[in-house]
Amino acid sequence: MSYKLFIPGPIAVSEKTYKAMTTPIVGHRSKDFTAIIDNVEPRMQKLFYTQDPVYLSTSSSWGVMEGAVRNVCNKGVLNVGNGSFSDKWYDVSKRCGKNAGFLSFEWGKPIDPEALEKELSTNKYDSVTLIHNETSTGTMSNLQEVMAVVRKFEDVISIVDTVSSFSALPIKKDELGIDIMITGSQKALACPPGLSFISASKRAHDRAEKTEGRGYYFDLIEFRKNMEKSMTPSTPVIPLINALRSKLDDIDAEGLEARYARHALNNKIVREWGYGHGFKLFPEEKYGSVSLNCFENTLDVDLPALLAELKERFHMVFDGGYGKLKGKTFRISNMGDETPDTMRELLNNIDAILPQYIK
Repeated sequence: MSYKLFIPGPIAVSEKTYKAMTTPIVGHRSKDFTAIIDNVEPRMQKLFYTQDPVYLSTSSSWGVMEGAVRNVCNKGVLNVGNGSFSDKWYDVSKRCGKNAGFLSFEWGKPIDPEALEKELSTNKYDSVTLIHNETSTGTMSNLQEVMAVVRKFEDVISIVDTVSSFSALPIKKDELGIDIMITGSQKALACPPGLSFISASKRAHDRAEKTEGRGYYFDLIEFRKNMEKSMTPSTPVIPLINALRSKLDDIDAEGLEARYARHALNNKIVREWGYGHGFKLFPEEKYGSVSLNCFENTLDVDLPALLAELKERFHMVFDGGYGKLKGKTFRISNMGDETPDTMRELLNNIDAILPQYIK
């Protein structure tokens, strides 16, 4: 039995995208493969709003998130945390043996630019990690304000995770001055998991060239050498790249502005539904995510029981809270291929069973 996923990722994948994965395999050092990369690369640059190369990695986003730290951190990395995934990045930096600092904010609160500037002013760091859209709490920080602070520090390389916000709204890498921008295939791009993307500036490459211990698999310099030949350093997951190519066709056909507007409308529909039932958004509304909504379980709903019936009866799934917020919050994704109609179908199905699970 298959289930329609409205969790924050992986999300639902269309039949068209699945079918693209059955395209016959080609040699990854062949002209057939370089033709695929030449098709995909400029369109990914368009989505990143960048002139910098966009590298494809056969890994989850955590692979290139760890790799970015290993590539550009020499003096120290400041990990900025306001939720489970940003907290984890701090742990990853320490496990890489880096001199890691941690600027922590309360879960559900955005990154405070003033606090960030104060910490970077200590001159202890040459790199900083930021998560634009903290998926665990549905909190989206103001990236324009945050990057305005980071740009004041010429020696600090910025590493920004846009995994759950990329392509749901415009994130203009070059205009914002982001050095390294990272995303993955399984969120708003609505492809299966297993493919991640990293776009790096000349500043980031220059730093990497001087950094020891950056490894091989996620080495920016290896990525660059191979991308110059429209290749990848190691054998990539070719079926997923074919899926990506198909998805980029869909995005081109819809148009970026229409895509952003659809995500915003989907999000509004879910948010208004939640408010209508008396649920409260976990973050402050102006910092609420555009790709998902995280609500406080203010009605004391028996979420495990509700989710079990929704899955059994309607073959749909949303999320019952993450980490220490499990049961205290729930998250409904509206990204990828979802439309106002599919969002309303989910919400109507929840409404059909919700009353019996309110304690």
